[in-house]
This record gives sequence, structure tokens and C-alpha cells, in this order.
Amino acid sequence: MNITEVSIKLVGGGAERLLAFCSITIDDAFVVRDLKLIDGPSGPFIAMPSRKLASHCGTCRTKNPLRSNFCNQCGSRLAVADGGTRPDDGRQRLYADIAHPINASCRDLIQRRVLTEYETELVRAREPGYVSRYDAVGDEEAAR
Repeated sequence: MNITEVSIKLVGGGAERLLAFCSITIDDAFVVRDLKLIDGPSGPFIAMPSRKLASHCGTCRTKNPLRSNFCNQCGSRLAVADGGTRPDDGRQRLYADIAHPINASCRDLIQRRVLTEYETELVRAREPGYVSRYDAVGDEEAAR
């Protein structure tokens, strides 16, 4: 696997641990968007794109986010959904990865490349007239 492009969008001072969003292109053929670069207790790490998990209302079958007390569609009281507890710590899973590496070596490859590009982006951001390339990625594809 060859990561052919990494685009970084730095996050301003309001976020405590979120450092940046990024997109990676693999082999000039496949894009993964909305990876998050997070400042963790052991240093920065990559969080894969994810979606909120949901459960269905027993009355109208509409999907509602886990931990909701009432249905967004019909207003019925929702049963407490397990949502898949984690066996290691018992906490409820609220999000599921959309895309993720299958093994540690792939995760390490992605993380090292993104961290390198993040450091480069920090330097670029200090230059006058700086514009993030992350925002331009969607514009280029829309023009095709």
C-alpha cells in the first residue's frame, strides 16, 4: 500500500485535544476522509472516521442515536439499548469505525505518514497567505 497524498486541516485553538482533520489517498485510487489527529496522553494518534450508532424505536422503527430517551419521530419513550458494550471495560460503544486498518503495521504506516505531514503543515501555516490544501481536495473532485 502506498499513501500517495495526505491533506491536513489544522484545527484552531477552541479544540482541546483535536489537532487536525486529514484525508489520505491510497495508490492514487482510494480516498479516506475525516481521519482525526488527536493529542492523546502518550502523544498524537490517528482516529479513524466513524459514525454514531443508533437503535430502532419499538413503536415506529425510526433510527435514534444511542442514549436517546425518546424517539425523534413519534416521541415514544425508548427502551435502554445495550448498543454493544465493550468486553474490556464495560462502556457502551457509541461510535463505529467506517474505515480502519486491519493490522498494527498498516495503522503505524498511516499514523507515521500523517504525523509527518502534520508537522509540515504546521510550518506551512506560519507562511503569509497560507491556505489549507484540505479544503481544495473537494473542489478538485467536484470539477472533474
